[in-house]
Amino acid sequence: MSKKIVLAYSGGLDTSVILAWLKEKFDAEIITFTADIGQKEELEGLEEKALRTGASKVYIDDLREEFARDFIYPMFQAGAIYEGQYLLGTSIARPLIAKRMVEIARAEGAFAIAHGATGKGNDQVRFELTAAALAPELEVIAPWRLEEFREQFPGRAEMIAYAEKHGINVVATASKPYSMDRNLLHISYESGVLEDPWFDASAEENKDMYLLTVSPEDAPDQPEYVELEFEQGNCVAVNGESLSPLGVMEKLNELGGKHGIGRVDMVENRFVGMKSRGVYETPGGTILFVAHRKMESLTMDREVMHLRDSLIPRYAELVYNGFWFSPERSALQALITESQKNVTGTVRLKLYKGNVIGAGVKSPVSLYNPNIATMEADPTQAYNQNDATGFIRLNALRLKVSSGVEQSRQQ
Repeated sequence: MSKKIVLAYSGGLDTSVILAWLKEKFDAEIITFTADIGQKEELEGLEEKALRTGASKVYIDDLREEFARDFIYPMFQAGAIYEGQYLLGTSIARPLIAKRMVEIARAEGAFAIAHGATGKGNDQVRFELTAAALAPELEVIAPWRLEEFREQFPGRAEMIAYAEKHGINVVATASKPYSMDRNLLHISYESGVLEDPWFDASAEENKDMYLLTVSPEDAPDQPEYVELEFEQGNCVAVNGESLSPLGVMEKLNELGGKHGIGRVDMVENRFVGMKSRGVYETPGGTILFVAHRKMESLTMDREVMHLRDSLIPRYAELVYNGFWFSPERSALQALITESQKNVTGTVRLKLYKGNVIGAGVKSPVSLYNPNIATMEADPTQAYNQNDATGFIRLNALRLKVSSGVEQSRQQ
């Protein structure tokens, strides 16, 4: 019985070469796995290509609904955003892909899983930490971290030559001056021309790079309104139409893309220690992020909100760094789930030239009381303005004491 390896396979030059190389190096059956998480046309012809390249079996699994329901939605309930800008589109996809790889490896009796992530990036960490958490008995093969692989393939020319020698179909087109990764939540662009942080990715001559969104300058001159309905922190309907999590993301991507929403250009801190520049399109995710926050503003208790907000950087780091299946992320998620029990109602937004503008919010469990908040006379007498005098005096006490000490020290 031959050995088996499950390879995360995209059909590109790297993973095609890795497929053939692994088969030759380990004298093993290579089972390829591709997760359909919203790449669209990138999946066309993959099964045939993998089999021609030497795969013994091919899995292409539609994980889009699971991705939206069990990964994107819980993360958005947490309000997760990395370094104030990145909505974690690539980061959150990796644990799902690795989870399914582990399941296939166990079902097929494979001794290892393999991936084409480089030794400089975050993805290698995300894949392997997930495998460690879910199937510590499996070996992980990362060819780009093997010196013999890097020596054999120091550049793209050597990979193309190897592919031709092994009968691997390589489309002879000019390489794009950047790399990209697409899924249901976003598209990321990095490397190549984008490695120069002074390069203007928003310039008119670079507009063809973007696939999900029009440039804000080219977006419609008239705003469009959209209503999102939430139940316990999850969006369940758009413009009155009940939708699954996948349906919500697809609809919001369409709306956001039309209005040039969700472009981010940032230099971020990778987990492995270096800074890298990334350009992202997250149209639907940006709309959902803003809408969810506005829904919380009306329905979430102040101290619960502030506690949850204090955990956002930690939660986002866990996702970014690959610790989705860690006990600490699970513990945080339990708190977040509890915090969302009253995040129910409707948010109205105005979409206009790259902007997501609040245009109304309502809820059957609203904590906003206009009678208390009003600047007019309060008919309920729930708030006595005289009480603020003592409130301020007590809060000022330590400041007065501290000031007195400082004045004495300076005399």
